[in-house]
Order: sequence, then C-alpha cells, then structure tokens
Amino acid sequence: MTEDKFIPLEFNIIPEKQMLLNSKIFLEDLRKRRTVREFSEEKPPEEIVINCIKAALSAPSGANKQPWHFVLIKDSEVKENIREAAEAEEKEFYSGRASDEWIEAVKPFGTNEIKEFLTKAPYLIAIFAEKYEQTGNGKLKNYYVSESVGIATGMFITALHFSGLASLTHTPSPMNFLNRILDRPENEKPFLLLVTGYPKLPQYVPDIKKKDPATTITVI
Repeated sequence: MTEDKFIPLEFNIIPEKQMLLNSKIFLEDLRKRRTVREFSEEKPPEEIVINCIKAALSAPSGANKQPWHFVLIKDSEVKENIREAAEAEEKEFYSGRASDEWIEAVKPFGTNEIKEFLTKAPYLIAIFAEKYEQTGNGKLKNYYVSESVGIATGMFITALHFSGLASLTHTPSPMNFLNRILDRPENEKPFLLLVTGYPKLPQYVPDIKKKDPATTITVI
C-alpha cells in the first residue's frame, strides 16, 4: 500500500442517538415516495436534476469503472420522438408479447401502451449501462455493470425524492431506439428511462402495500 494511491477517509462521526433519529426520519420520508404517472408541465430548475445525477455518479461500482451514462432530455422534439418509439414498442408488447400473467400483474396500476408522461413531464433521463469501455487501445471490460448501474439508479431516484421531485421508471422493451434517437455508442445499452418533475395535483395513486419487513429481513 503506497501513500500516493490512497487518501484519508472523510467520515462524519455522528452520536448514536442522532444516527437513530436520522435513520427514522429517512425511513419515514422514503415510505412516502410514490411513483407517479401524471406530471405537471411546470419546469423545476435544471440544476436540481443535474445535482441529483451528480449524486448518483457517486455510487459504488465494480472496480470503480463507473459503467454508466446519464442523458438529460428536455427538448420537446426529442421527447416526442422517444414517446413515438416507446409507444410503438409498448403497443406490440401489450398486444402480443406480454404474457397473460404480466397483464394480470399490472392490471391494478392501469398501465397500457399510451405514455403521455413522456411528453408532459419536463425532464426525461435516459440511463445507459456501459458494457465495455472503448479506448484507443481497444475494449476494456467493465465489471458488475448491471449491479453498478442499478445502485446508481436507486441513488438517483432517492436524490430526486429528497429534493422534492416525483419520478417514474419506464422500461419499454426493447429500448434500442434510445441509442438511435440520442446518438449513443454501441457499447452503451439502455438501462431505463426515468421521468421526473413535479407531480400533477390532485392525483390519486394505487393503494398498494409494501411487504411486511418481517418477511423480507433476516437477522442471523
């Protein structure tokens, strides 16, 4: 271990009482987070979304390869193109490719091939997973790509919620049209399309319940 490859850790030591309080406040706040499908056309400051992306970029990744790329989309014409392509894929999916089991599973949410939120919301963020890094010397393998991009995406959604914005994860299948519309290289694979902005109010969301933590947490 050499000093030039390591730096001192910056870590804020918090009293345990405050740690417990922080964890409870964070828990209760995140429990209020809901996916929304109707967005206000009011545009929040772009800097807020950029800061949330930067927060996501601090995520851990396999071998620190940071195998992701975020494209912030605010241009109305580009959003129209994305909606048109996404609805074409979704129409085919809902009219034949989707299993009866899937159709039944999403019935309570009222989802279909119409994706108005793609043009109504002020911002779309296309998140790409970089399968490998293209360099002048050829291809360099990235490690734990899906896991790394998934962690960054979760941090991004949390940052948006913390900042006061609503979001929706959208995953039309396949999503290769995003490479074409956004001119992204072939080493990047669309991971998901995230929609964000202020929620349209009033708005009603499905009355869903999360699983009892006792059934999904094991302490040994």
